[in-house]
Amino acid sequence: MQCVIAVDVGGTTIKGGLVARDGTILHHERRPTPRADGPDRVVAAVSALIADLAARPGAAPEAVGLAVPGLVTPTHAVYSAAIGWRDVPAGAFTTLDLPLALGHDVRSAGDAELTYGVTERTPGHVLYVPIGTGIAGALVLNGSLYGGASGWAGQLGHIPVRPAGPSCACGQRGCLTLYASASAIAARCGESSAADVVRRAAEGDPVAAEVWDDALAALAAALATCTLLLDPALIVIGGGLSRAGDALLGPLREHLAGRLTFRRPPRVRASALGVDAGLLGAALLGFRALA
Repeated sequence: MQCVIAVDVGGTTIKGGLVARDGTILHHERRPTPRADGPDRVVAAVSALIADLAARPGAAPEAVGLAVPGLVTPTHAVYSAAIGWRDVPAGAFTTLDLPLALGHDVRSAGDAELTYGVTERTPGHVLYVPIGTGIAGALVLNGSLYGGASGWAGQLGHIPVRPAGPSCACGQRGCLTLYASASAIAARCGESSAADVVRRAAEGDPVAAEVWDDALAALAAALATCTLLLDPALIVIGGGLSRAGDALLGPLREHLAGRLTFRRPPRVRASALGVDAGLLGAALLGFRALA
């Protein structure tokens, strides 16, 4: 069966796998992102994972698709605040003699949603928002992914929803990611995961409930801004936080409707692909490298 190596680099986890053309994940593994050790160690970890996937018994991958955060061109991982690298050439990520395609992690995940997920039944205008260690957005306009003039489109996590708020790694203050990313939600409650905060809020813990509601209010503020500018028909929430289900979607819809008082809000749904969207998006990059 024809397959490619797919790697999705996140701020906390590097996901890798062997993926068939129809989207079947033939093998899947996760490794921690060693970003505390510096960007060179992250590049080395990606290279090691790619080599290990290619060496699996019976594997015969034909290309590599690599999805990374930040500003990305087809030839370079230009910059990532989450990882810390600058101008890393695509070739630095592997020593294998295989075609390699480099792409933006969130736009690649949005591409997978468009190809395999819920948005394939929703042509037109869609905003895909994965929420994990950070937050970003992929825009589907007139049925096609939109990257912007220089590839920076979709930096949703750095919309300053609280301009007088704390400093962000990007240099601004009060960015959305400081309030509504899974890592920020967990940290504000002293928990190891946002899932723990959701559980505590459901059990009636007032501190967790306040943090959770504040996160959704901040997220709704950013989504309202995007809605007023772009008028999407659908907002798809992905990433690890999407697994909160109704505890996320119900309150988020209410907050969003409260901010769009003079118009109907767009539909808000959870990703059909969940945490696999980024990996499947990386696979699409790999198959396009073959073409």
